[in-house]
Amino acid sequence: MTDETMVLAGDFPAPTRQDWEREVLKVLNRRRPPGSEIGLDQALKRLTSVYPDGLTIAPLYTRPDDQPVGYPAQDPFTRGAEFEAGHSGWDVVQLHEDPDPARCHRAVMDDLLAGATGIWLRVDPDAIAPGDVAAVLQGVIPQAASITVSSQAWQEAAAEALFDFWSQSGAPTVEGSLGLDPLAAAALSGRPADLSRLAHWASRALECPRARALTVDVTVYDDAGSGDIGQVAYAAASGLEYVRALVAGGLTPAQAYDQIIFRQSATADQFATIARVRALRRVWDRVGEVLGVPEAGRGAFQHLVTSRRVLSRDDPWVNLLRATVGAFAAAVGGAERITVLPHDTVLGLPTKASRRIARNLQLLAAEESHIGVVKDPAGGAWFVEALTEQLAQKAWRLLQSLEAADGFAVNLADGTVADQIAQVAAERDRRLASRKLALTGVSMFPKPDEEPITDIIPRPPRPPRDGLQPRRDSAVFEALRDRSAAADPRPAVLLACLGARRDFGAREQFTSNLLMVAGIDWPELEGPTPDQIVAKAEELGIGIVVLASSAKVYADQGLAAGRAAKQAGLFVCLAGRRGEIGAGAEDVIDAEIFDGMDIVAFLNQILDRLGVAK
Repeated sequence: MTDETMVLAGDFPAPTRQDWEREVLKVLNRRRPPGSEIGLDQALKRLTSVYPDGLTIAPLYTRPDDQPVGYPAQDPFTRGAEFEAGHSGWDVVQLHEDPDPARCHRAVMDDLLAGATGIWLRVDPDAIAPGDVAAVLQGVIPQAASITVSSQAWQEAAAEALFDFWSQSGAPTVEGSLGLDPLAAAALSGRPADLSRLAHWASRALECPRARALTVDVTVYDDAGSGDIGQVAYAAASGLEYVRALVAGGLTPAQAYDQIIFRQSATADQFATIARVRALRRVWDRVGEVLGVPEAGRGAFQHLVTSRRVLSRDDPWVNLLRATVGAFAAAVGGAERITVLPHDTVLGLPTKASRRIARNLQLLAAEESHIGVVKDPAGGAWFVEALTEQLAQKAWRLLQSLEAADGFAVNLADGTVADQIAQVAAERDRRLASRKLALTGVSMFPKPDEEPITDIIPRPPRPPRDGLQPRRDSAVFEALRDRSAAADPRPAVLLACLGARRDFGAREQFTSNLLMVAGIDWPELEGPTPDQIVAKAEELGIGIVVLASSAKVYADQGLAAGRAAKQAGLFVCLAGRRGEIGAGAEDVIDAEIFDGMDIVAFLNQILDRLGVAK
C-alpha cells in the first residue's frame, strides 16, 4: 500500500478519435478486395442506428465539452425531481382488474401483505365495477398504501368510488390518484374530450394533501405503437392542456402541477426507457418555467408500467426478461412508482403465481440489488446524457408543433396524433417482419414444444373502441402459429440439405428456426440426390422444398437439384441467394431465404401455397 494514487491506464497512451476511426476502417474493410474499400463517412453510417421514430444512435460517444450533468432535485430535474436522504426505493404498485370483487379483494390483500406498497384498480366494463371498489379495498389502510384508480369508460364514477372509500375510512392522510384522464379516454373512444370537470375534481383532491386528481396516461399511445419521442411529447402536451383547464377553473399553475401524475411505459429497450423518464422531467420543467410555476414544484411525478405492447402470448416466460429490463430501466431512470405486468397478462387474468413473480421482481431489485440507493446512476454516462438530450429536444419540437396546431386535444380529435403513431408503428412493423427488431421466443428461437400455462381465467370481452387500437409486437407472428395450429395435418415443407453437415449446418439451423416461427414442420434429407428429393416429397405428399447448403455446394449441385424439383411440380426455395447457384437459378428457384428478408410475407406465402386457411 502506498499513498500514491494508482492510475490504471496511466502506462498506456490515451487513444484519440482518429485512432478509433482508423480501427473502424480496418475492421470494416478487412474482407473487401483492394480498390473497393469504404470511406469513413460510409463506415460511420453503417454503424449508426435509427429508431422507428427517428432517434439516432451514434457509433461512439465521448465526453461533451459544454453539457453539465447537474444534480438531482435541481432544475431542470433531469436527474430526479427530489432527493430524499436514506430513500432507497420506489412505490411497488400492483395492477388489479379482476371483475370478481371477492377474488380481486383476495389478490389485493395478497399483494399488500407480501410487499406491494401501492394498489392500482382499473374500473371499466371489462374490469372492476365502480360499485365494487369498496369491497375490493375492504381492510386496506389508506395511509399505509397508495391507491390509484383508472378508467376508460367510467372515469368520474371510479374517482367518486375511491374518494368515498377515502372519506369513509377516516384516515388522517391518504395517498394516490383519482386517475382522471379525459384525453386518454378520448384517444381510445374516438370521441372529443371533455375537460370541463377537471377543476371540480382537483379542488376535491386538494382536501387530501397527498392525493392527486389527474393521471396523464401515455401508455395508451405506447399500446397503439407510439415511439419514445411521442410518449414524451404527448405526455407534456396532455399535461399542458390539463394545467390550462385547472387554471381556468380557479387553481394556480403551481396547484395544477401538483395534481398531475404521468404514467408511461417501460419497454424492453433499457436505455431508451431510462432516457425517456429523464427527458420527460426536463420537458415538463421547461413547460412549468414558461407557465410561471415555482422551480421547486416543476418536477414530473412518474409512474412507469412495463409495456403491454412488447408482451408475447407464445413462450410467455420470456416476458419475465422483458419485464426485468423494463423495471430496471424505470428504477434507474428514477420513477416514483413502478408496475410490473405479470408474464401471463396476454393470456388472461394473471394467476396468483404470476402476480407473485411480478411483485418479487421489484422487491428483489429494490431490497436485494439496491437499485434505488443511488440517485440517477446513469447520469453522467455520455450515451445516456446524449440520448436524453436528443429525446428531450425532439419531443419539445413535437410539442411545439402540436401547440402551433391548436393544442393536443384538437390534434387528437382530428386524427393528427393517430397518423403520427401509425407512421412509427408501420416502420416498427417493417423492422419486426425483417427481424431487425427481434422478439426472442417469437420471431427468433421459437419454442416448438411449448407447454401451455394452465389455470388461466379468461378476461371479459373488451368493449369496442372507435379510437386508437392496442397492438402487440408479437401478434403478427402469433397469427402465423395460429394458422398452422388449426391445420390438419400440420403444414410441412421438405428441407433438402445438400452436401455434408459442415456445408449445410448453418443454413439448416437458420431455416428450421424460421419455419418454426410459423409452426411449420421440416422433415429433412441429408446429402440427397435430385431424384431422392423428388421421391421423398412425393412420399410425404409435400409440395414445397427448401434447398440448404453452402455457396460452394450450390455451385456444384444446386441447379440440378432445383431443376429436378421444379420439373416435379414442387415450389422450390433456396436458403441463400440465387446468385450462389449461378446461371439458370432464376428459372428454378421460386423464393429465397436470407437474413433481413420479410419473414412474415414469406411464411404467409408458404402457408398459402400449402392451402392453410387464414
